Amino acid sequence: MILASLSKFILEFFGWSIIGQPPTNEKYVIIIAPHTSNWDFFIFILMKFTFQLKVVFIGKHTIFIGPVGWLLRKMGGLPVDRSRAHNVVDTIVDEFNKRENMIFALSPEGTRSYLPNWKSGFYHIARKANIPVQSAFLNMTNKTIGWGPLFELSDDKYSDLERMKQFYQDKKGFKPEKFSKIVFLSSKS
Repeated sequence: MILASLSKFILEFFGWSIIGQPPTNEKYVIIIAPHTSNWDFFIFILMKFTFQLKVVFIGKHTIFIGPVGWLLRKMGGLPVDRSRAHNVVDTIVDEFNKRENMIFALSPEGTRSYLPNWKSGFYHIARKANIPVQSAFLNMTNKTIGWGPLFELSDDKYSDLERMKQFYQDKKGFKPEKFSKIVFLSSKS
C-alpha cells in the first residue's frame, strides 16, 4: 500500500494524470504504447505499482545482469535472448495455461527505435491463450497515462487491429517521431 501511494505521488509530482482502471479479469495481455524512450518503462512501472499489479514482462537478456537483473526479475521480468530462434509466443501461452492468474505486459513496438509496424506477438499470444488485450498508454501531449479499452479478439484480425489503431492514433510518446503504427496486417486475409 505504501509503494502504491508513493508511486502515485511520484507520477502526480511530475505532472502525470492517471486515466481509468485496469480490468478485473484474471488473465489478459497488456499492450503498452507508445514506447519511444527509456522513460516509458519507468512511467509504466510506477503505474504498475500504483495499481499493485503483478505483471509478467519480457526484456532483452542483456539487461538482466547483476543487481538490475535481480530487480527486474523481482518485478516480473523474464529475460529473452532475441539472437536465438525460439518460440516466445508458445512459451508465454504455456505460462498462461499453467496459471490461474496472469497479466502479461509488452510493447508491441518491440523497441524504442522507429519501426514501420508493430510486432504481432501480443496478438498471437492473446488469440492462442483465448484472452483479451488490454490497452495501456501514455500521452505526452497532456501528460496522461492510463488504461484504454479492453479488446476482446474476434476471428477478424484486420478488424481487431483497426480498433486498436483507432485508440492509439492520437497518443504521443516522449519522441513522437519514433512511434510505430499498427500496420502489420494490411489485408483481411
